[in-house]
Amino acid sequence: MKPPYEITNRILSLYGQITEALGLCKSLLLVKPEARLRKQNRIKIIHSSLAIEGNTLNIEHVTALIENTRIIGPKKDIMEVQNAIRAYEQLSEFDPNSINDFLRAHKVLMDGLLESSGQFRKKQVGIIKGSEVQHVAPSYSMVPGLMNDLFNYIKKDSDIDIIKSCVFHYEMEFIHPFEDGNGRMGRFWQTLLLMKVNPIFEYVPIEETIKNNQEQYYKILAEADNTGKSTVFIEFMLEAINQTLRKTIDESNTGNINYQKRTDFALENLNDWFDRKEYMKLNKGISTATASRDLKQLIEEKRIESSGEGRMTKYKKIG
Repeated sequence: MKPPYEITNRILSLYGQITEALGLCKSLLLVKPEARLRKQNRIKIIHSSLAIEGNTLNIEHVTALIENTRIIGPKKDIMEVQNAIRAYEQLSEFDPNSINDFLRAHKVLMDGLLESSGQFRKKQVGIIKGSEVQHVAPSYSMVPGLMNDLFNYIKKDSDIDIIKSCVFHYEMEFIHPFEDGNGRMGRFWQTLLLMKVNPIFEYVPIEETIKNNQEQYYKILAEADNTGKSTVFIEFMLEAINQTLRKTIDESNTGNINYQKRTDFALENLNDWFDRKEYMKLNKGISTATASRDLKQLIEEKRIESSGEGRMTKYKKIG
């Protein structure tokens, strides 16, 4: 059975805005050599998704763990981040239409944290907020069938894929197929489904927008439960996707403006022939990787030419 929801005018409007933003964002994030921004966004994704679940590590801790630097912190929280790093590194290897891959991803995310990681729950569960029961999940005996129906919907339904990703996120949270880790799995799998639409979504930190609107996120989930359909949740998630794409564009534009300022200044002040060390000396504070990226892009733009290899490479201004 198809999950219940309606396509509202707001949903169609947001979908149009997202399509427009994707056109802008793709050229900024994927075509330009912005590895720094991609890494930065991956850190935001992992930190935000786990912070929603109560992980106490800050963004500097997550950055250190991604860079294989040891940190001091609660063992469980460190393990959650390490598992998430592994899961997101494997993101493109999972098939968004495969229920077996869905279970495999949960195994990676919850390895060492949950005895039944990678398995559907075998007990009744619910969500308690304060002293109130906010959501009672379907019986565990129904979980395999409900999840199979949900994956069939993803594979076979003709609705827009971006909308289906939101529906999957909501329905998975409603079913609550695992003893623990449902929230992070819902967000993880929605990202994977969005990557079918456009690979750029691997590096768009929608989780950060959800974290910044966490109270509303849970309120909308509850509202969708009460109405018996996911329409309001779809609207909320499309708004979050649109906001995050627009922010990513702004951040990438800032990076490109800085690149333009650096290179214009350097080409005005350097001798006809120069090396990377001289370029870095003029642009104080930039890393070796940034300098190499700048010089590579200048060659592609035919503003400079190069001679020699490795550390002996020299660059010459053209024109």
